[in-house]
Amino acid sequence: MVESIFDRFPLPPAAKLLGWHVRAFDKEAQTIEVGYLLDDRFLNPAGDVQGGFIAAMLDDTAGPALFCSTDGAFYAPTIELHVSFIRPAKPGQFVGRGRVVSLGRTIVFLEGELFDAQNNLIARATASGRVMSGGKVT
Repeated sequence: MVESIFDRFPLPPAAKLLGWHVRAFDKEAQTIEVGYLLDDRFLNPAGDVQGGFIAAMLDDTAGPALFCSTDGAFYAPTIELHVSFIRPAKPGQFVGRGRVVSLGRTIVFLEGELFDAQNNLIARATASGRVMSGGKVT
């Protein structure tokens, strides 16, 4: 884990449940790398991680790229999230890589990818969000 703006406030319950933590970020490139840890509680009847949790990890990867790259000045509640599921996921560690594609005055476009511990691409997402003032978090 690395120090980031997210260390300045409590982790939301959903992020805690997913084992969310910042692994790396690049403010200038507007990218972030997030780690997750999922166990058997997240499985569907087929024994794979249920798709809704994969979508949640992607949503919680893409959005923080904006918050981190603007030092907390902006966040973006998701307006639309499109997920492409590439392969089934088994419980374990995951890495999400998110980036800001385009930041406008009112809308931001984001992307995210989710990888398993073997660096296999699990899913990919594009998202749009409503740019909101977050104020500087101190």
